[in-house]
Amino acid sequence: MSQINIAIFGIGNVGSTLITQITDFNKKSSSKQLNIFCIANSTLALFQNETTGSWSADFENQSHPYTLDDIYAYAKKLKQQQESNHDDKSSFIAVDVTASPQFVENYVALVENGFHIVTANKIANTRSYDFYKTLRKSLKQHNKKFLYETNVGAGLPIIETIKSLYDSGEEIHKVRGIFSGSLSYLFNTFSAEDKSFSDILLEADALGLTEPDAREDLSGKDVARKLLILGREVGLTKEFDDVKVQSLVPKALNGTTTLPQFRESVKTLDAIFEKSKSQLGANEVLRHVGELDLKTQQLEVKLVQESKHTALGQTQGADAVFEIYTDSYGDHPLVIQGAGAGKAVTARGVLSDILKITTSLN
Repeated sequence: MSQINIAIFGIGNVGSTLITQITDFNKKSSSKQLNIFCIANSTLALFQNETTGSWSADFENQSHPYTLDDIYAYAKKLKQQQESNHDDKSSFIAVDVTASPQFVENYVALVENGFHIVTANKIANTRSYDFYKTLRKSLKQHNKKFLYETNVGAGLPIIETIKSLYDSGEEIHKVRGIFSGSLSYLFNTFSAEDKSFSDILLEADALGLTEPDAREDLSGKDVARKLLILGREVGLTKEFDDVKVQSLVPKALNGTTTLPQFRESVKTLDAIFEKSKSQLGANEVLRHVGELDLKTQQLEVKLVQESKHTALGQTQGADAVFEIYTDSYGDHPLVIQGAGAGKAVTARGVLSDILKITTSLN
């Protein structure tokens, strides 16, 4: 059996939940153990030999500044120690549960230093296509794996399903869906209830369903990133700027407007969305969708009027839902639906990717 050693970068909601899930997994599993040898944020790191039981308390009291060279050196010593004590070999996985554009710059170096990569961070897969190709070239050269199921749909198996269909030769015509759990909640609630859009937005913010600055959600950029990731999975060489995005943020509330100013002016959104709601038919609802059309190679993020009788029209709460149209499925798409956001389901998806790598190594 391979010794599985994990360095976790990022200790926010998802990262801390993942650590708990790995701890619970190790208590229940008799076939494999996952060794977290390093826990790090952007400036501080805690190594395995410094832990006493409670990682969060240890991190607060014993973590210290680090560079990636420190982690590479520690991993090298750990590998030598494990391989001298066992007949099996050591494997190392770097887990990125940050949202940092800067940390992505380290991926190629991590691969070159012997790490597989699991990430919930969408940045690497939505940077320039040149970077996208360079990373995959390095992975192939060093025989390392790169898994990122949680980039789209949190714990839902969207990327795996689409990649499997594409790799098997299935002709995919279109992928259409509600990619954002926060926007799903906003428009599911707004379409069904007699409440102002601003009140629902503030409720969603209080529930932690939106980004701290809700304009990040309303801009559609996060959905655009997810759509681009799926497009590249099926062979498109598109760039982020190729995605047509309908922003739901008025220009007057964007740009130099501060977050407090946006929150004070949020009621100006009400008239805009009331107008859209007033144009709905008797059996229609508003939905925020991403659409990938393989025939036209168009990627688009937009607000649409959707029939209540479709999979997208029937969503409730903060669910994400994806329709995959292919030759084999004809006019009846393959539908994947479930929680599209949340620290628990995202962390579980990351853990699932880690376990896929461990299985492939044995």
